[in-house]
Amino acid sequence: MPDFPFEVEFDRVEAHLDEFVSVVFSSLQSEFLSLPKGDGFVEYSVFETGYEALKQVTSGFQDVNDQSVYRAVLEVPISLIVLRTMLGFTAPEWAYTAAQQTGVEVPQGAVRALDRGIRMSPLKALSKSPTTRKRINALVRVACGLLTEGAPEVSRDKIHRLDKADTKGGLDGLQSMAQLGVPYPMLLYERFLGRPFAAHKDSVSELIGHCLEVRIEEALASSGISYRATKRAEKVAGFDQAPDFIVPDEFNPQVVIEAKIAEDDGTARDKITRVQHLAYLSSKGRPSGSYKYEVIACIGGRGFGIRREDMKKLLLATRGKVFTLKTLPQLVACTNLSQFRSK
Repeated sequence: MPDFPFEVEFDRVEAHLDEFVSVVFSSLQSEFLSLPKGDGFVEYSVFETGYEALKQVTSGFQDVNDQSVYRAVLEVPISLIVLRTMLGFTAPEWAYTAAQQTGVEVPQGAVRALDRGIRMSPLKALSKSPTTRKRINALVRVACGLLTEGAPEVSRDKIHRLDKADTKGGLDGLQSMAQLGVPYPMLLYERFLGRPFAAHKDSVSELIGHCLEVRIEEALASSGISYRATKRAEKVAGFDQAPDFIVPDEFNPQVVIEAKIAEDDGTARDKITRVQHLAYLSSKGRPSGSYKYEVIACIGGRGFGIRREDMKKLLLATRGKVFTLKTLPQLVACTNLSQFRSK
């Protein structure tokens, strides 16, 4: 088994970068085939309940009356998310459209919160303030209008967001889909345009990264190492972008750790740039080869295993201190973290 870059002197890493890139690549793991459900995951049976509620109050989408749909949404809240899915809009896009077309103030943050609240309790009747009910009414009115009208004609170099198998032809399309189902090639085509599980993957992105952070915390705690775990977008003195972990604390940083998971090379490149910036801050204003604190990268996901040149940059920025889930057991022993062990 070849040495890992964190096990050897940095001079050797610099001299054999390509070899050590291959070593890191060999230890990378990806869990992109399975996603955590997370809080607020909507099971199909629940989603279908919302769909059936809409289908019933509209007589199979023959009479899409906004007031009937509004009452259904209050009684079966998941119906609101089904309605949004029919449009193919994100919650902020729907809020913007509703505000533009109705004149009602519909803050995008408020609709995000409403959407989240419904996913947490999808079948619990809504009991909202008059302001929230007014916003829901505006959302429903706009949705019913758009679904009734269908997709308008646009220039040949554009595609309208409602130009989908179910919504292109207005109510005729909805009725047809409700009665006959959707042709499989069309389902595949719309999936191709939208990426399966994309919205859910985005919603649990922090949860996916959390598993790596938990493993790091376990390694630090089991060795009795004092550390400061920062929160998302937290402001920490001395860092324009706070690292995920600071040892022993932000007032005397000696080791900083970035925990990053990326399933595509573009995201990985952005995260490597962040680590490079930390390395720059550590060496800024110091003699060559001298650093304020050691920079460590703990990474996961197939995105980091695509571009060899990017991995070279990461190895150079961290002076070889790159760890994966597979090599995390060596995190403390092979870095300056060992100086802070109390167990």
